[in-house]
Amino acid sequence: MDLNNFYQKRVQEFAERSEVLKAKYNRYSIIRLVAFLVGGLAIALLGTMAPWFLTILMIVGFLVGFSKFVNWHQGLQNEQLHFAALSKVNQYEANCINNDYSVFENGKEFQDPSHPYAVDLDVFDEHSFYQYINRTSTAIGKIRLADYLKNIASLEEIKTRQNAIKELKEKTDWRHHFQAKGMNTEDSLQHIRLLERWMKDEPFVTNNTLYKIAPWIVPFLIIAGGVIGFHYLRWMYFLPTLIPSIYILRKTLEQVSETHRLTSHAEKILAYYARMIEHIETETFESPKLKNLQSLFLKNNKSASKSINRLSYIISQLNVRYNAFAIILNILSLWDLIWIKKLEEWKAEHSDKLGDWFEGLQEFEALNSFGNLLYNNDDWIFPTIKEDSNLQGIELGHPLIPAKTRVPNDLKMPTQGHIKLVTGSNMAGKSTFLRTVGLNIVLAMAGSPVCAKRFDLPMTRVFTSMRTQDALHESTSSFYAELKRLKFIIEEVDDRKNANTDVFFLLDEILKGTNSKDRHTGSKALIRQLIKSKGSGIIATHDLELAALEAESNGTVENLCIEVEVEGDKLTFDYTIKKGVSQSFNATQLMRSMGIRIDA
Repeated sequence: MDLNNFYQKRVQEFAERSEVLKAKYNRYSIIRLVAFLVGGLAIALLGTMAPWFLTILMIVGFLVGFSKFVNWHQGLQNEQLHFAALSKVNQYEANCINNDYSVFENGKEFQDPSHPYAVDLDVFDEHSFYQYINRTSTAIGKIRLADYLKNIASLEEIKTRQNAIKELKEKTDWRHHFQAKGMNTEDSLQHIRLLERWMKDEPFVTNNTLYKIAPWIVPFLIIAGGVIGFHYLRWMYFLPTLIPSIYILRKTLEQVSETHRLTSHAEKILAYYARMIEHIETETFESPKLKNLQSLFLKNNKSASKSINRLSYIISQLNVRYNAFAIILNILSLWDLIWIKKLEEWKAEHSDKLGDWFEGLQEFEALNSFGNLLYNNDDWIFPTIKEDSNLQGIELGHPLIPAKTRVPNDLKMPTQGHIKLVTGSNMAGKSTFLRTVGLNIVLAMAGSPVCAKRFDLPMTRVFTSMRTQDALHESTSSFYAELKRLKFIIEEVDDRKNANTDVFFLLDEILKGTNSKDRHTGSKALIRQLIKSKGSGIIATHDLELAALEAESNGTVENLCIEVEVEGDKLTFDYTIKKGVSQSFNATQLMRSMGIRIDA
């Protein structure tokens, strides 16, 4: 199937449906205005001739009918916006097929130089794997997707994720509707944390008898005072009835303001979350993980989306405080206390569920991203996680290199006490090969499909040292930073027996910050120590003398190479891994191609 044509066709279909709905909405906007004017005029004319109770019935009937029409009309607009969002979703996918995924957030905020592999394997930041796979809409979903890529899952969790991703792959329409419903979400982790903090606060209205009954008593006193004052034409009878509400408002002002501060921004966030959760609630799933996640939203036959919508509505009524006339509403009815009470009643019923609902939503978003990844890369496969300490990859490819230009390679090696030394000239593809292996292991440990024809491996943790840089805030040179990184890896290899996973390291040009003699001596010592500790991994190097270690290693070191063919002024790169030591050199040729004069 031509995915680009598939997505472009859907772009057009959804855009056309959006335009039809938009035109329909605009037509009914005129009808809505005319209906309001005609209805209002009719009531005004008939009301002068009909009995008062019939006039009231006409007003109530008109308001109810017009309100339903307005809601239906608003539904038209919501539907139109949804199809416009669906068109965008498919356009973004078409762009991604053509290797343009810049519209998706890159997860730069999750970048951590101290992480075992994230920087070296391009997991986050511009043109990263996170940006390539990310189809999340919420702040919490983005965090969960990052967690998938930063941490190794348990074997059981890997298997359940694989099944969930397989199922979501086939639910193209469901996935796209899910993304479209969340596309315009504007949430903030800070505001989510404020809401969670409010959930832990003690109530102050529902545990106070005066505050609970005051919203019933105050309006009665004010109405009574107003009637008496109107009857006797003395406002002095009315004004004292305002004192109780003013007293209560002043006494509760600080607590009400704090509750409002913690919840006010959650109104729109929760409305978006509710739409996405409703979409989850109404689908039928087969895989155990998806069914378990869905059950979080449907406990005791109660809908989480409806409950969250209710919370959003309550907060919207409390947000009336932003209106300049809210003080009048508060004095006459204690509006704030009415809705604070409803907030606290909601919290009492659902405080133990909101965290689970957020958990379920962010899991669905992460899994949805992987389902989309597999759909767009139908030739990728799920790895087999084995108990023996051997890794075998057939046609391993780099996930971020387009299939048309990707050069896959095979790799077979033990994951305990074995090192592959990869030699080759500049630009031959050594670093890309290391990243290919490393990123596919990371994906395997996340439960994701991998870019390979076959991939078998044990539970494995990846550690890299490829892009060490100066740390100016620590007054640390790049060489010292690399030493610290290597020490960290050595310690992880030594502690391997304390974990249920193998350690796999990827080192690129180790000890490059010192002279060639020191580098060679140090590199040999490091390799011998790693082998002694049963470490396993791949080391890329220009130091051809290290190849001599293969002869003395009794099979624990094997030489691989990537060659470059030089024909006159032309360099040919095949990026293919072969056994043996590199025999090609191209530094001077590359310098000449850059216009640098090389004198013999």
